[in-house]
Amino acid sequence: MPPSVRPEHLVDEPANSDRFIGGLSESIGGPMGDHAVRSSVRLPGGGRFWTPARVVLLLICAMLSFHWVQKSPCRDAAWADMKQYKYFCYTDVLALYYAEGLNEGQVPYAEHDVEYPVLTGAFMGVLGLPIHDLHQRNIIDNDGQAFYDVNAVVLGAFGIIAVAATLAVRRRRPWDAALLAVAPALFVSATVNWDLFTVGLTAVAMAYWAKRKPVLAGVFLGLATAAKFYPMLIIGALLVLSIRTGKWRDFFITVGTGVATWVAVNAPVAIFFRDAWLKFWDFNQLRGIDWGTLWYIGAHFPRGNGQYGFPFFQNLDLDPEHSTLNILYLGLFLICCAGILILGLTAPKEPRLAQLAFLIVAAFLLTGKVWSQQYVLWLIPLAVLARPRWGAFLAWQVAEVLYFVSFYGELMGASGRQVFPEGVFVLASILRLVTLAIVVGYVIRDIRHPEEDVVRQTYEGQDPDGGIYNEEPLEDDLLNPPPAPALARTG
Repeated sequence: MPPSVRPEHLVDEPANSDRFIGGLSESIGGPMGDHAVRSSVRLPGGGRFWTPARVVLLLICAMLSFHWVQKSPCRDAAWADMKQYKYFCYTDVLALYYAEGLNEGQVPYAEHDVEYPVLTGAFMGVLGLPIHDLHQRNIIDNDGQAFYDVNAVVLGAFGIIAVAATLAVRRRRPWDAALLAVAPALFVSATVNWDLFTVGLTAVAMAYWAKRKPVLAGVFLGLATAAKFYPMLIIGALLVLSIRTGKWRDFFITVGTGVATWVAVNAPVAIFFRDAWLKFWDFNQLRGIDWGTLWYIGAHFPRGNGQYGFPFFQNLDLDPEHSTLNILYLGLFLICCAGILILGLTAPKEPRLAQLAFLIVAAFLLTGKVWSQQYVLWLIPLAVLARPRWGAFLAWQVAEVLYFVSFYGELMGASGRQVFPEGVFVLASILRLVTLAIVVGYVIRDIRHPEEDVVRQTYEGQDPDGGIYNEEPLEDDLLNPPPAPALARTG
């Protein structure tokens, strides 16, 4: 090997390191050989335009464009004859433009209670109110369509940011980000709600943590939590690693900055519009068993002879306060968190940050009483960072798409036009749960056997997301480019 090409700067090639991709590559002649790789690499200053990072960014732009086309039948707010279900194009973005009073120029929280955290409500208002104003001036005809299109562009930008942040922490494994860019569940769920906004902020927070920028990591983590609740769970992963390594300074800086940022965003609304601010908390406290959850499966599982569900689960949903349900799902989640803590403290080597973050968020969804279709977007970037293996990932993604399709059939049935028996939707829900649980099992195995972890193999045992938890900074972290060109084959 030439002296300028050092092993620590080799870039992973999935066709050589991933059995699933390697098998697929056989249909086009097999993985690229060393001679072809070497002859295709160009030195800095004379390199090729289509680098892996640029290809991945092109893929995410294409995927988001295809998603917009898939949702386009619903851009017209006239959803007659259940069009939004038949064409799988329903989106909260357009529905809530009217439901939250944005089409009437009502300011979120100040003039209309919003069931979302403050930053998401602000996001809705910042985009929605100018569109309402333009519609009032007859500058635009269809304000609902314009609202969806503008949201699709901005949310798409945050999706691209999430991919770019993933590339930033995977400079030796750029093709890992392609898992996020081409994820089938992203194709069907990208603009069902405003979750991509939070996903992008969370990805930036993790990238700054990897770069050892705890203040910026805290700022973006606080912003992400002000938009949705789940990014706060990542603090649990940081806590486990700080206990394991004894490194607390950056942990406290990040958490302190995150809390301060969250308070700064929430305080004005909480002080001046307290009842509106509390709606999010009250709404989630009083929610019952939601579609497709573990609890829903128990309440609707087909038992034969036309009977569905078990009385224990069905009775949980009868209490209007849902106090027992809340205690049970929260207790089950805390048990999972205790297991993750034990796993993190007893593993042969401290787990990677993304592995723990993925396990915690997955446990939150697997045990939770609410598992909306777009929540898969929370998990995809974490899954890509935790275990960038194509086979199990795509199996889980296929299950998510099957669930997505069956969910719309279930909604048609609930609207009076039955498409298939209840058991079909329950089966799709089980398949989604099981395939995600399998990915969780693989991540746990990688933690227990770090030699099986492909990311550690590429990074000589270090964690590219770990930041301060590594003994020393990685030479090619984030914005510091490696001194040698990327060649590569592993395996």
